[in-house]
Amino acid sequence: MLEQTLVHAGRSEASAASTAQLAAALPAQAGEFAVAQQDADGRLLAAVDRFASHSLCWREQDGLVKVAERADTLAGPDAPLDPQALFDYLFFHVVPAPRTVFKGVQRLPAAHQLLQTQAGSTPELSRYWTPRFSPRGNPSFDTLKAEFLRLVEASVGRALDGAAQGSCYLSGGTDSSTVAGMIRRITGQGAAAYSIGFAAEGYDEMAYARLAAQHFGAQHHELYVTPEHLIEGMPKVAGFYDQPFGNSSAVPAYFCALRAHDDGHRLLLAGDGGDELFGGNARYAKHRLFEPYAKLPSALRTGLLEPWLLQGERGNKLTRKAASYVDQARVPLPHRMDAYNLLVRIGIDRVLSPAFLAQIDRQAPSRLQGEVWAQAQAEHRVDRHLAFDWRFTLAETDLPKVRGSAALAGMAVRFPLLDQALLEFSMHLPPHYKLRGNKLRWFFKEALRGFLPD
Repeated sequence: MLEQTLVHAGRSEASAASTAQLAAALPAQAGEFAVAQQDADGRLLAAVDRFASHSLCWREQDGLVKVAERADTLAGPDAPLDPQALFDYLFFHVVPAPRTVFKGVQRLPAAHQLLQTQAGSTPELSRYWTPRFSPRGNPSFDTLKAEFLRLVEASVGRALDGAAQGSCYLSGGTDSSTVAGMIRRITGQGAAAYSIGFAAEGYDEMAYARLAAQHFGAQHHELYVTPEHLIEGMPKVAGFYDQPFGNSSAVPAYFCALRAHDDGHRLLLAGDGGDELFGGNARYAKHRLFEPYAKLPSALRTGLLEPWLLQGERGNKLTRKAASYVDQARVPLPHRMDAYNLLVRIGIDRVLSPAFLAQIDRQAPSRLQGEVWAQAQAEHRVDRHLAFDWRFTLAETDLPKVRGSAALAGMAVRFPLLDQALLEFSMHLPPHYKLRGNKLRWFFKEALRGFLPD
């Protein structure tokens, strides 16, 4: 039986249908949602949206399924910790679903459902939606641009939900600037825009935020984070999350949302998702550099280059660079990215005791990454990388950061660039429109040329 029924419809059209009807509708379900429902006959369904914009946790004991938003609600004060989850946290800096830090408590991954066919039966976790990329053949740039701008404006409009004045985060990047500009276009007045600055060279983008605010006539609110903010904010933010969460930018994000709350706002629009839908992360271009190596004859790679460069002396700078290139290129994605993982670079055996390692599977994170990488139906490496980041960058890290820090400040948050119509548009966009040579987000930037400040 279901102990708690929760519905966070957000911008979803989810309704109180039967669990069978709800399950049938999930693959096409739009918007942000987390839903748990049980019929009179004991059939139970719980599900979260394609990006897990809202969290849903569950545990099963003796046929009783309990569902809650937070893992600690289900765990209780004396719940044992899961050593594997602690290892996963050190590896990812978060505890990826379906685990939580508590033994016996699980969390629904993005685009997944939990189904119990009758009271007392074993609940089954399954994926109800899989990314399917089908790039258009020879698209017209002008046609795509017009469609894209229409979709962005419509998604921001839905997120505003009729608000006379919108409020938003404004980092100074193209995503948040686009949201701020669309608020102005829709409402006819500048957004209340909130920016966080850092008094450290190379980390402060306030100058770009000011350019966007001036361009779109936003009411710009700036806050520079100080050491005092961090001392005050770290225990608050850490204590608010239901389990360990290692995204350090959650602290400045909290103060940004708190400033908006103190000004009387209760909803912020965030620009998260533009990089992951349209190819904006630098690693997409970086890993392209390794593609030529895989095209070399196998005999040349394994018979000559790898023995010479990886086992021989690396006496000069050129040889060392070549060895580093080969060392990374020979590892397939997504595991190549683990070369930059701090735990891996230091050495797992140097960090953790033999007693702890005996309780865990050190290959579990890599298997999870491999499963997610393989799930997307995509012909091109860039599209597969995007789908991978929808899970690990967005669902596991960035969205919980924004959502959790905003909730701590008493604010709701919506993500218009993750609107389902824009997601579908992204999956039909040719890969070379996302990454053209080494130009990140080529189409996104070209389509917004003239709308965003130069």
